[in-house]
Amino acid sequence: MATFEGTYNDNTQALKLAIVIGRFNDLVTSKLLAGCQDCLRRHGVDTDPEGTQIDYIWVPGCFEISLVAKKLADSGKYNAIICLGAVIRGDTPHFDYVAAEVSKGVAAAAFQTGVPVIFGVLTTDTMQQALERAGIKNNLGWGYALSALEMASLMGKI
Repeated sequence: MATFEGTYNDNTQALKLAIVIGRFNDLVTSKLLAGCQDCLRRHGVDTDPEGTQIDYIWVPGCFEISLVAKKLADSGKYNAIICLGAVIRGDTPHFDYVAAEVSKGVAAAAFQTGVPVIFGVLTTDTMQQALERAGIKNNLGWGYALSALEMASLMGKI
């Protein structure tokens, strides 16, 4: 029986990544992006926006992330796509609709294309919770980048 596992350092200079970032709640998403970039840099990925390894795509909000992630995955140009966003609960059901649709859409983009699409969308009750997850206590952007590296490596081995 064969065992397959992805690693974090398999020829990271050869990877082509895309990061889709929701502009809404950019106080949070910009911090997630910084954590993501820090992880990628420390694993040998060139994160320069003028470089050739990562394409950065800003969208208005989380709802738009799925469409863009699917289009990028369909292009066949990327080893992995990282989706960053923040949906913060308010007083209306808007949170429930957006959170449900972006999670379904990101999963569908991965399933339909076979490209790892990482769900890095925070769904929190308060801005304080979002900020804690974006760097005050722990920057989850780092973990999303690590997941992208591992999944890109794993998909290359399967």
